[in-house]
Amino acid sequence: MFWVLLLLLAWAVAGAACTRLCLAAVRAAAVDTEDAIAGRGHDLTLYEAAFLSGGPGRVADLTMVSMARQRRLLLAHTGWATVVDPRGRDEMERSVIGAIGPEGQSRIAPARAGAASADAVRGLAERLVSAGLAVPDGARTTVEAGVRQVRLAAGFVLAVGAVALLTPAPSDGSGMPRGLVALWFALPLALTLSCLAIARVEVHPYSRWASPAGQRLLGTLARRAGGTGGTGDDRSYLTSVAVLGIRAVDEPDLRAAFAHREQ
Repeated sequence: MFWVLLLLLAWAVAGAACTRLCLAAVRAAAVDTEDAIAGRGHDLTLYEAAFLSGGPGRVADLTMVSMARQRRLLLAHTGWATVVDPRGRDEMERSVIGAIGPEGQSRIAPARAGAASADAVRGLAERLVSAGLAVPDGARTTVEAGVRQVRLAAGFVLAVGAVALLTPAPSDGSGMPRGLVALWFALPLALTLSCLAIARVEVHPYSRWASPAGQRLLGTLARRAGGTGGTGDDRSYLTSVAVLGIRAVDEPDLRAAFAHREQ
């Protein structure tokens, strides 16, 4: 019978997709366990917190805000950055100064992009991955790809099930009742949907940059900053910028300057 062939095809697609997702989830769980052990006892720097919260662009934003507050970099509300002190105090500041260029003045957007792609930020990312705090390339995307494949498999099962139900029954009345055919196709559909539900509950919610161990450290850092610093505490202020981004900046001129960064 034609519907049996379609059912076998539906089971094959659903089983392959769910198996791939389960294997990806198991590998991700193993990586998470190793990351939690490796990241234990690590104290985040502000640059590390910025990367784990918002990636390379957040590191560039934090560096610019820090230099601007120290009056070593002028960020105009028109979207221009001007170097006041050309001596960077660390490799991140030197990356920002280098991205602005030898003339000491540049639009904020290209300077930010150049600083975010500098060797210093790439080295920071590699160290965080080695420490188990940042998401390595492929770890998050593998699970996401598995989820997408299971979703496609669920749609495929529905499609072939509809084809089976719409196929004309034999004229001699020997065919399977439509209700039983639908029930048989409901089984692989239930497999895909239950696999998606389990993945939603059990698989760690990866952020764009931080691993689960990194997310836990970020939460600790944010609570510590909120409990020990006020508005006049520069460290607490920069921690807020690192974790929350430019929306944590309360100076109107600085906010206006960064409003031009994406244009």
